[in-house]
Amino acid sequence: MIDLYGFTGPNVRKVVMALEELGLDYRVIWVDITAGEQFAESYRAVNPNSKVPALVDHDGPGGAEITLFESAAILLYLAEKTGRLLPEDPARRWTAISWLAWQVANHGPMAGQATHFLTYAPQQGIEVPYAQDRYGREIRRIYAMLDERLADREYLADEFSMADIACFGWVRVAKGQRIDIAEFPNVAAWSERISARPSGKVQLSDPKTGESERSTPFTAEQFATLMRSGPGADQDR
Repeated sequence: MIDLYGFTGPNVRKVVMALEELGLDYRVIWVDITAGEQFAESYRAVNPNSKVPALVDHDGPGGAEITLFESAAILLYLAEKTGRLLPEDPARRWTAISWLAWQVANHGPMAGQATHFLTYAPQQGIEVPYAQDRYGREIRRIYAMLDERLADREYLADEFSMADIACFGWVRVAKGQRIDIAEFPNVAAWSERISARPSGKVQLSDPKTGESERSTPFTAEQFATLMRSGPGADQDR
């Protein structure tokens, strides 16, 4: 059995999709990051970075329990555990790994910042023109790069892989990044192909609200909690 610690959001969705594609038994342990549960000592023992997702495989290598955090590490672990969702051909395999690394180093962080400054900050009455311009331009560059890659292929490494799963998690919420994927037709077609897969339809809902995607603005308190880096982060240094 695998325990997935998560909340609604793109990075957790990556892992849910991978688990569904691989047919692995798992249960979701809810971590309410709007209430600060990610900073509890019990959770920091699972993920010292106080983020989601994190994963505990009770039947890890050699039958021993293993704990993992960071979505890329989790996806690579699941691919290695099952021998699936990374190409067997070495060249394609490393291409998939390159795009997976690109997603967590570029696409995800820029999409997250764009969402923060273009959607969530204005909901709190915070306007930061330089940051909005900076991340707005950068996320469009990212989508243009993705669109170019998908111009002559169905998937990033020519076959469906962890790289596609990683990117799809953030593309499906492009609206929050102020991106209309219709402007990037190759990305739109790729997204439709993945959305049609059973794993692309799985919903991860907040047990308190039933929401699978956030439909209401964060309260000021929730917003402040989300922006905390961890215990003591607000203290003077």
